[in-house]
Amino acid sequence: MNLREYLAQQQKLVDAELDRLVPPETTQPETIHRAMRYSLFAGGKRIRPILCMEAARAVSPSVDGVAACACSLELIHTYSLIHDDLPALDNDDYRRGKLTNHKVFGDAMAILAGDALLTIAFQVLAQLSISDDRKTRLIAELSSASGTVGGMIGGQVADLEGEGKPPDAQLLETIHRAKTGALLRASLRMGAIYASASEEQYSALSCYGEHIGLAFQIVDDILDVEESSEALGKTAGKDAAQHKITFPAVYGLEDSRRMAEEECARAHQVLDPFGDRATRLHELADLIVQRKS
Repeated sequence: MNLREYLAQQQKLVDAELDRLVPPETTQPETIHRAMRYSLFAGGKRIRPILCMEAARAVSPSVDGVAACACSLELIHTYSLIHDDLPALDNDDYRRGKLTNHKVFGDAMAILAGDALLTIAFQVLAQLSISDDRKTRLIAELSSASGTVGGMIGGQVADLEGEGKPPDAQLLETIHRAKTGALLRASLRMGAIYASASEEQYSALSCYGEHIGLAFQIVDDILDVEESSEALGKTAGKDAAQHKITFPAVYGLEDSRRMAEEECARAHQVLDPFGDRATRLHELADLIVQRKS
């Protein structure tokens, strides 16, 4: 099975699990469930849950039930996108090629839809049929990666407060290791935890997550400069318009591309202990750097 076929198969698996985990649109109150599912099923690539599942498979090829764990990451990611698009933050009209949540359901319902997806993510983890110690570690990992100290929210705060400031390499790294990198790294760590990885396996997968997390954000910043809104499925050129601190702003496009390739190469290196079980993780690292949207 080639990578395109594999990704399509895994996306279907994740979508089916998300459909099972999130209340149907007909469940009262209907409006909030329509709003939640509108953004959740708007066509995301499901990179984070797929990384989580592949990390678990790299540790133990026969691991069962990891899809629900992986979906908690997509629930958190989608909540963050809904809130990120709000007028008070990035004020965007399109996400994944569709009108943003607040454009369809209004600001108040969009805020609540994000809140609801955040909440259900931890409910999903709490209900996993695994040992209590692993369940606790998973909840701690996801909450830390989503939070204020070195996590996604902390990174978003630094990003907001950095708007209009002179490009600064240290602030740039602080923003992106937290805003994007923390949740991507958590994807690998949670897969490792779910599969009862050894300390060495956990450390290697965590390191891989750090490298692809940084590569992902570098490429994101490059695409915002080079690609059209149609290709991205969201408004292109907003980073420059809002005077955000980005990799191209600090290093220029050519050096940014080189840095992304270097992070990808480091990600490949740390997977050596897993041999053929990490084949898909190698392919996903390349995909993250070579993507055009």
